[in-house]
Amino acid sequence: MTAHPSFPTSEGGAFLRDVKARAEQYFAAAGRSAKGDGRMLVKTICMLALTFVPYLLILSGRFPVPVMALLALMSGFGMAGIGFAVAHDALHGGYATRPWVNRMLGYTMDLIGASSYLWKITHNIIHHTYTNIHGTDEDLAVSPLLRLSPHAPRKGYHRYQHFYALPLYAMTTLFWVFLKDYQQLLRKDLGPYVNRSHRPRDVIGLLAGKTLYYGWALVLPLAILPLPWWQVLIGFLLAHVAAGFTLGIVFQLAHVVEKTAHPEPDAAGAMGQHWAVHEMETTANFAPSNRLLGWYVGGLNYQVEHHLFPRVCSIHYPALSRIVEATADRHGLPYHSYRTFTGAIASHLRTLRRFGASDQVVELATPLRTAGA
Repeated sequence: MTAHPSFPTSEGGAFLRDVKARAEQYFAAAGRSAKGDGRMLVKTICMLALTFVPYLLILSGRFPVPVMALLALMSGFGMAGIGFAVAHDALHGGYATRPWVNRMLGYTMDLIGASSYLWKITHNIIHHTYTNIHGTDEDLAVSPLLRLSPHAPRKGYHRYQHFYALPLYAMTTLFWVFLKDYQQLLRKDLGPYVNRSHRPRDVIGLLAGKTLYYGWALVLPLAILPLPWWQVLIGFLLAHVAAGFTLGIVFQLAHVVEKTAHPEPDAAGAMGQHWAVHEMETTANFAPSNRLLGWYVGGLNYQVEHHLFPRVCSIHYPALSRIVEATADRHGLPYHSYRTFTGAIASHLRTLRRFGASDQVVELATPLRTAGA
């Protein structure tokens, strides 16, 4: 049973048909699959190595504590890289042409402590369908300490959220692996889903993934390392600070910035724009020319392309971006992009300040088109 906003199926559909046709022409002309290739395999090996080589070096116990702290941070960045560049593509079905490969690599999300099962519900379905719609998009409700929508209730402490948001993002994965998944599993209503039930095998899979993660990340180091328990926990926390901050900030830059809109449905639950137009108005890219950043974050600096083509592998987003931008211009639609990573972060912090300053937040009547930071 669901209760959710609805999108019109006619107006704006021409843009989606046009951009999909142009993307299909690109893949046909290039003779390429829309899925991944050897580049994804190389990236997967790199991210797994970045996570587990430092971890194994820590377990060896052959390094002084300051060096092990640095290794823990490296491992945390690797965990974030697995989430960005391996699990994310796989769970969307874009990593490989064979479904079983996507399914198996999707379990790398469970390997780093998060539920791949719940991710497919809250991210693939809810967030990608109802982007930036307050009360439905779960990504806007990450913490009561943050007001990420102008339509959310404002508390007095939100006035300072642009100061404490970045440190709070460092707690993202800790919250995720210890609380968030369990909370979402036990909730009767999740996004647009009312009285949703979960199959026993999905619950067992979630618990098995958690057990595996707690085992390698906490139990094994506590059992093996000749260190006080509190030093082991500090290393665990350092890994999560690196992973949490990286994941938290990257995902926020896609939707909670100055150029993106936060539209609301009318009294009958109807949205004013076609879904594809809605995605263009609520999503932004950042640092499109930064190849190293794009490689590490799995193409998630091209969020516009990802939202329009979630089942296409991220390695194709740079090429698709030229098609999407040209097609958007042809249909008179915005194409939001920030030139630099730091420019997007600054816009995010200004947005947090604006959302926290007043209940009366006036959004842009006409979405911005400019691609400058």
